[in-house]
Amino acid sequence: MLFNPSRDEARRFFIQTWQKHLQNQALADLEAVLVDVLMAHPEYHNYLSIDYLDHDWPPEHGDTNPFLHLSLHLALAEQLSIDQPAGVRQLYQQLHQQQGDAHKALHIMLDCLAEMIWQAQRNQTQPDPAIYLAGIRRHLGLFQ
Repeated sequence: MLFNPSRDEARRFFIQTWQKHLQNQALADLEAVLVDVLMAHPEYHNYLSIDYLDHDWPPEHGDTNPFLHLSLHLALAEQLSIDQPAGVRQLYQQLHQQQGDAHKALHIMLDCLAEMIWQAQRNQTQPDPAIYLAGIRRHLGLFQ
């Protein structure tokens, strides 16, 4: 389920994990990573209920979809843990040092990740990690 979940399955995972955390229940590894992400985003806590399971956040209204944002954070946590695409961990460390703030560095990377995904959707192609890494390098002032 978690390798290719539907929108509802992913949102239910977020909501159920948050409920487990609030009830001090034991968390699986991925749930613990998610709780760390959630703790860094208190502005999204009130969306972690079944009431928002079917809610849409249209970008044309200027809304940020909290579930998408949190999902990108989870993807980035996985990338950093396994250094995929290769070199992303080192770029994160450089960005963290440059920014002086881990969360700010992650958000810059999330923007680059989202750009790669958007370009793939727009061009109807597979996501290109080179676009993602190039975006991070631009923020670092490195041009390759």
